[in-house]
Amino acid sequence: MRELVELAAREVGQRIRWEGSGVDECGEDVDSERVLVRINPRYLRPTEVDPLLGDAGKARSKLAWTPRAMFAERVGETVTPYLEHARRDAMVARDGY
Repeated sequence: MRELVELAAREVGQRIRWEGSGVDECGEDVDSERVLVRINPRYLRPTEVDPLLGDAGKARSKLAWTPRAMFAERVGETVTPYLEHARRDAMVARDGY
């Protein structure tokens, strides 16, 4: 999740610094020091498993598969339309339409 948050923040021109640990961890904007991300214990899994990491090696070797886009590109593709929508909303609110 940290990587996702950092990449999404970068898309909107922010950098995240992580402070604390466990449920007290939060992500702050490096420049403004404003807290942008907090851990909500409500959403933690009651019995967490060891970190899960995917490995596409078998798909590459057995199926000759290669990814068309990397994770960072997908995050950008996801964030960009929302950012454009937010900009339009801000313009409409500003201009009173």
